[in-house]
Amino acid sequence: MRRKKSRRSTPVERPIPRVAVLVDTSTTWGRQVITGIQNYALKHGPWQTFIEPRGIDDRLSLPRGWSGQGVIARVGRSEIARAIKALNVPVVNVSGIQLKGTDFPRVVNDLTLVGKLAARYFLERGHLNFAYYSLIGLPYVYTQQTAFINALKEEARPCSVFSVRPQHGSEPNWNLNITKLTAWLKDLPKPVAVLTWNANCGRQILYACHSVGLMVPEDVAILSASDDRLLCEFSHIPISGIQIAAVQIGHSAAALLDNLMHGHQALAQETLIPPIGVITRQSTDTLAIHDAALLKALGFIRTRASQPIKVDDVAVYAGVSRRLLEMKFQKVLGRSPASEIRRAHFERARELLIGTDLPIPEVAASSGFCSPEYMSGVFKARFKQTPLRYRKNMRGR
Repeated sequence: MRRKKSRRSTPVERPIPRVAVLVDTSTTWGRQVITGIQNYALKHGPWQTFIEPRGIDDRLSLPRGWSGQGVIARVGRSEIARAIKALNVPVVNVSGIQLKGTDFPRVVNDLTLVGKLAARYFLERGHLNFAYYSLIGLPYVYTQQTAFINALKEEARPCSVFSVRPQHGSEPNWNLNITKLTAWLKDLPKPVAVLTWNANCGRQILYACHSVGLMVPEDVAILSASDDRLLCEFSHIPISGIQIAAVQIGHSAAALLDNLMHGHQALAQETLIPPIGVITRQSTDTLAIHDAALLKALGFIRTRASQPIKVDDVAVYAGVSRRLLEMKFQKVLGRSPASEIRRAHFERARELLIGTDLPIPEVAASSGFCSPEYMSGVFKARFKQTPLRYRKNMRGR
């Protein structure tokens, strides 16, 4: 008998999903969010992506008649919320703005952790006086402001607040009353550490200080709660900024949208992504400490964060006994020299993990850790993940 020839089934091509990305391309945050989306699509796609160059104040919209399977958007206005809701497709929101009547699942920056990070950063640099430059009527700004103030309250440190009405969105009005702003700055006890919502707010503080002869950072240290590289660096005094994990926000938003497009439900209505850390530039590059030996010790630790150092090494450089050095650290900073050394090594390792492609053993060696295993233990204790996993998460890979 002749055997019947088996029919080979023709593979069915998976349709390529069409995804719209409505995120501005003019800011560091927006471009990094898009990078995170792209990283996910390259690995799990392909996706046919609609995206156009847009500024932060442009009204983001889809072309008439556009149809697709999903949308990732910075939903900051009611009209865009209504337009994308009418598409009846899965939507993921990456905006910190919460509009009434809008229930898209969100993947956003953790503003509470940003406020706490800023407070810790200033406290570690020895500051005793604090202020927040706020924007009126924006709940998300108030969330960050409250977290900053509460973190300082835990250390029994008061915080002064100066609020202005924004011109549009979360941008300050450049026609503000500069006299009131400068009067507020002059009345603050010096030196003072000021946290602002964004780089434009930081630049206003910088210009006001310049107009009345206040030194930055010696009299007023300025930190932007978001790091827009162009705006922070393009200033006569570069402004320090908190680095938001925007790539991870984009990657997580893309992963969530992919699940939604496959018919799954969102496990949480809101996913909060913690900030990466502070990028120190000239506007905060000072220590509000008047003890000469302590200043020398801290400078020694900061400049040798890539090398293994011991507390005795620090004491010798500062010209004091180890016991006296430990007393000074506890009295002024509330921590030991050993914990400061560990912190410096840890921050150096984080910078190398995020900013370079060095292998993990080289990161450990260039961060003052005695071994990759010890560095891995530190990361597992702090972040519940290995250094390699931390690198991948922060880069949205």
